[in-house]
Amino acid sequence: MDNYAVIFDMDGVIAHTNPHHTEAFKQFFDKYNVAYTMEEFEDHMYGKHNDYIMRYFFKRPLDDAEVKKLAEEKEALFREIYADQVEPIEGLPQFLDALKTAGYGIGVATSAPRANLDFIIDKLSLRPLMDALLSSEDVTAHKPDPEIYLKSAALLNAKPSNCVVFEDSYSGVSAAINAGTTVVGVLTSHSADELPPCQRYIHDYREIGVDDIGQLLTAHNA
Repeated sequence: MDNYAVIFDMDGVIAHTNPHHTEAFKQFFDKYNVAYTMEEFEDHMYGKHNDYIMRYFFKRPLDDAEVKKLAEEKEALFREIYADQVEPIEGLPQFLDALKTAGYGIGVATSAPRANLDFIIDKLSLRPLMDALLSSEDVTAHKPDPEIYLKSAALLNAKPSNCVVFEDSYSGVSAAINAGTTVVGVLTSHSADELPPCQRYIHDYREIGVDDIGQLLTAHNA
């Protein structure tokens, strides 16, 4: 378990998906006459699992089968809206190449469904660089529970203390902290003061390099 690894959330961390999720939810909720505000999207959509989102916004009892059906419909709409616009956050491909060359394990740990994970990873041709890919179907407890980051670290044969996690949401940063990892906040969806304290903040991957990862891990394990 002496390996070192870097683990990425996906939405808002690998690609700027959140504006397109917002548009998909607007169209989806309008279809079902579900009320929403942008403030509610900030507090109850970004970084949250679909089980929570559907039950919060529909404001009526939903059984698991109905939640699954609604979530699949919304995510299919998202992929349709986003299909021709998938681009990585600036500097990500070069950063991933540098991490791989330096010998870091690389993983993705997302609350999104597997269909979205496969869709974005393959659209960006990132699969050959990845050593572990986890989606919502791979865990029983969702962020801010640390399960997905603990499981990702185990798959990468790395102690959580030897992992750096990139996250953009309150629940995601909390999950990474709860797992005992070093956390870099990606400021695509929130400002730094809207997130739990991170060891570093970036707007994109032009602002960080492999040497910074080593320094963060050294400081964390001092």
